[in-house]
Amino acid sequence: MSDAARLLVVEDEAHLAAGLKLNFELEGYHVDVAATARDAARLLARPNGYATIVLDVMLPDLDGFALCRRLRESGNYTPVVMLTARSAAEDRIRGLEAGADDYLVKPFQLDELLARVRSQIRRSQWERKRSGAAPVGNQLTFGRAHVDFSAHEVTVDGTSLHLTRLEFDLLRYFADHAGRVISRKELLEQVWKLRNYPNTRTVDNFVARLRKHFELEAARPLHFLSIRGAGYKFVPEGLA
Repeated sequence: MSDAARLLVVEDEAHLAAGLKLNFELEGYHVDVAATARDAARLLARPNGYATIVLDVMLPDLDGFALCRRLRESGNYTPVVMLTARSAAEDRIRGLEAGADDYLVKPFQLDELLARVRSQIRRSQWERKRSGAAPVGNQLTFGRAHVDFSAHEVTVDGTSLHLTRLEFDLLRYFADHAGRVISRKELLEQVWKLRNYPNTRTVDNFVARLRKHFELEAARPLHFLSIRGAGYKFVPEGLA
């Protein structure tokens, strides 16, 4: 419920931070502001938590990429909307790889930022509601792994495994298209939302992550297969 949601704005430009705080509060949110990564970490340690974090990349003590990565590594999966003056696709990918959920380039339209924050809150609420009872179609078992897509829960040999949102989205796309050869271009467009982006190493790196998480031997995959010259194929039952 947006009228009760608490947001954390991490932004060192005082005028921009004040403007964001004011406009979010006019929308009914409760807003805390941090000018540094250290201040943000202190606020994030509070027990009640936040519905969404609006995170600037350029901070005086630690960049937003590193702060987001630390949050994910610590098990904090609060949605992050990253703000940056950098418009290059490589920077957007870097933010997503660090664990950000969305990415907005400065200067931006306030209405767009508000819409993106609302979208992240709705998505989180929807996932929490669905986590109580996952339909069969949202369950996946392969190899040593069991995945509950509704609850965002993954176990390997019975041990809980934390995936970044992008890793989880990639796994979901593979699961939805099991047995079909998927090109790197399709994965970039459908999972990363990048069009006409020539660097496919990002896909290769993330597939390597999934292999490290799920394969018995990452160098000899049974489930996440490379198809020379075509892309990748997910085989839940594994190679014979």
